[in-house]
Amino acid sequence: MQKKPYSPKPTRPKTNKPRVNRGRREALHKINGFITAQEVRVVGEGIESGVYSISEARKIAQAMELDLVEISPNAEPPVCKVVDYNKFLYEQKKKMKELKATAIVNEVKEIRFGPNTDEHDVDFKIKHATKFLGEGAKVRAYVFFKGRTIIYKERGYDLLMRFANKLVEDGIAKLESPPKQEGKKMIILLGPVKK
Repeated sequence: MQKKPYSPKPTRPKTNKPRVNRGRREALHKINGFITAQEVRVVGEGIESGVYSISEARKIAQAMELDLVEISPNAEPPVCKVVDYNKFLYEQKKKMKELKATAIVNEVKEIRFGPNTDEHDVDFKIKHATKFLGEGAKVRAYVFFKGRTIIYKERGYDLLMRFANKLVEDGIAKLESPPKQEGKKMIILLGPVKK
């Protein structure tokens, strides 16, 4: 058995493609020397708000040992704030977290019926829907027509309307969209009643 002779790993051919800026993100805001406007409106704590030339605004920020941050570049003239930039970023992240925490996530729960679903099973699924609506979720109920059962569209419609009417009459839900056919499904959407 002969050993193969050693050969170094092949190297990649060199190309003239520009390097991609990996790992570095573009700055969120222009600060200090990166602000290009000639005149800016300066705001901040302990500063008289007004329109200054960019050199005057930088001098004000340097005198206070803070950064000049462009917070509204599309305004005329652009608005800059004299603030510690790291503290400014921290406060913005904190605000974003609070907004995410207070944002309401609408969850949609699904309940499936067949066109020949029994009355007892409908009552059972109404109990599930009541629980979901009580938790604040929306309920998407649908009748799935399998094979030849598509000829029983009226049964599916009646079934969904009975289901929805029971929940609406009890004051648990409100009808958001009436039954509509989508392919092999007939779908109805119910939302919780806000108290």
